[in-house]
Order: sequence, then structure tokens, then C-alpha cells
Amino acid sequence: MTRILFSLAVLGLLSPAPPASAADTMMETFFRGKTTATGSFSAINGVKRQFDVVLTGRVRGDTLTVREDFVYSGGERDRKTWRFVRTGPATYSGTREDVVGTTTLRVDGNTARFNYLVDLDPGPGKNIVRFFDKMVLADDGRTIANTASVWKYIFPVARVTVDFRR
Repeated sequence: MTRILFSLAVLGLLSPAPPASAADTMMETFFRGKTTATGSFSAINGVKRQFDVVLTGRVRGDTLTVREDFVYSGGERDRKTWRFVRTGPATYSGTREDVVGTTTLRVDGNTARFNYLVDLDPGPGKNIVRFFDKMVLADDGRTIANTASVWKYIFPVARVTVDFRR
């Protein structure tokens, strides 16, 4: 009997369940339920916008859905919804209404990175830019600092910062 228990322990079958992965902590756990954020957008042409966001996240199976309700400093409101589907232990495929195609989000420790194309023109025209996002989970697990650079063709055209709070 002792040999069987020893063999099971060596194989890891008697060890406790592994802790949640960094991806679980950062994505499913952090963004589940209500989250708030403040942010700013600064473009090279001098345009600056401040905004507040209320996020509502839910997890169903391998899908994390995050609804973002924006209120801009001028009073304008907007709503966007991210859908992230887990594709691996620390990877997700993501879509949003204004995103062209999909993005792959990768989590490494306390940092998530993803880039995606956005059509900034809601009408029939096209104004495609690429966002390069980096989200860093603070040690306290209660805040995420998100920075994004925005590029048009080969030129950086804007910077976005967002601070998420649980």
C-alpha cells in the first residue's frame, strides 16, 4: 500500500489541485463582474480625450465576455464588447465590434499583450489603425495598468493609457 501511495504521489496524482494560472488570475478572475477604469487618448495631431469606463465581465465555458461602457469627457457615450475565447493555458482569441479580424492575447506572468486592427470610421469609409496593448497586473491583484500605442501604417499616431480597478 505504501508503494502505491508513493507511486501516486510521484506521479502527482495525490497532490492538491494546481493554483490558478496567471491567465486565470489576470483575465477570468480580474475581469469577471464589475470593473471600473479611467483613461486617456493622446494623438500626434493634438487631440486629447479623457474617459471613464464601467466594465461588466462574465465567463461561460472558455469564453470571457467583457462589455465596456465608455463616457468621454465631452459627454459622448459608447459601448464595445470584447469576446475572448481561451485557446491555450495562457492564450486567447479575441474579437470586438470594431476590430478587423481577431487578435491573439498572450499572458506571461502578470503581463498580457495583444495587438489588433481597428476601423476608427463608423461609416462606410475605412480608417484602419493598429493598437499594441500591454496590460500589467499589479502585485495587489486589484489594478491593471494598460498602455497602448496606436500606429497608422508604419507611423505611431497615438497613445492610450487605461487604469483598471476592482
